[in-house]
Amino acid sequence: MSSAAKSVRRLLKSRLFRELAKPGVGDSRGLSCLSSSSIKPIRATLFPGDGIGPEIAESVKQVFSAAQVPIEWEDHFVGDKVDPRTESFLTWESLESVRRNGVGLKGPMATPIGKGHRSLNLTLRKELGLYANVRPCYSLPGYKTRYDDVNLVTIRENTEGEYSGLEHQVVRGVVESLKIITRQASLRVAEYAFHYAKTHGRQRVSAIHKANIMRKTDGLFLKCCREVAEKYPEITYEEVIIDNCCMMLVKNPALFDVLVMPNLYGDIISDLCAGLIGGLGLTPSCNIGEGGIALAEAVHGSAPDIAGKNLANPTALLLSAVSMLRHLELHDKADQIHNAILKTIAEGKYRTVDLGGNASTTDYTNAVCDNL
Repeated sequence: MSSAAKSVRRLLKSRLFRELAKPGVGDSRGLSCLSSSSIKPIRATLFPGDGIGPEIAESVKQVFSAAQVPIEWEDHFVGDKVDPRTESFLTWESLESVRRNGVGLKGPMATPIGKGHRSLNLTLRKELGLYANVRPCYSLPGYKTRYDDVNLVTIRENTEGEYSGLEHQVVRGVVESLKIITRQASLRVAEYAFHYAKTHGRQRVSAIHKANIMRKTDGLFLKCCREVAEKYPEITYEEVIIDNCCMMLVKNPALFDVLVMPNLYGDIISDLCAGLIGGLGLTPSCNIGEGGIALAEAVHGSAPDIAGKNLANPTALLLSAVSMLRHLELHDKADQIHNAILKTIAEGKYRTVDLGGNASTTDYTNAVCDNL
């Protein structure tokens, strides 16, 4: 067994590999609930983030408090100067907090464009070894979009590809960017995707690629996916070119179940899938790392134009926090909060502006608490 496969096997045996999506969405993938009444307080790192981040992070704290979730938050904020140890505005102490706690929640973080330092999100992924981004994408009952019964999961390789950060100027007016694909990272994310599918009752894994053009890089990724697929004969495996995948998703998202792909494609496809169910404001996300680390996050932007106006929608961060609770095996609390969120949205009385309503962040958060 390869070193990548062994590392994923160890991870999957740990508490990390738990249901990240809503249990029982169109099937019986839900895990049995464990009582959290006897659980001692658990420390978790919280990055409130920028823009609307502090407001929606406060909503999570309020809901967790109302639900009596045994979490002690350890807040860490983005600095105002570049930390030379991380080459970004994230401090080394904040990264150490995630390593120490093993679990965290991150609000939106805005990285200034073209300022010569590392992306905040890229820093987190690289420094913490968060190799897979998992985004369950499912239709929310009571919230109508162009599509019904969407129920798929995107699994994105998180550490390399075009986002390796290896760029340089060859000569004046010519800039070169290196796309890195390695066997180890490809096997690792493929192992995770197939085991995720098997564990959660999924039937199909689709590898998304552009190997018809990038024969070496995407070709290696596909070769690794094929190797892993042979060990899971009960899972249907297919390969779909990314441009065709986009068209198929828009025509009929029910054609897909679990999608696994390199970094850039995952960034694009996961946002497309979010659009199928109403946008990034409704989509949870969790980053998976070796050694048992899980960093749940809201993947939408920091929306500085509405920051401080009590207009932000905290749903995505709340649903991501639910994923964090499932990782911690606090399934009863996760279900309680998840059901309260769904009920609030389905009732329609306290929807925020982006969901077609006129409720404030405070109104929506109070409604979720009432529905607990």
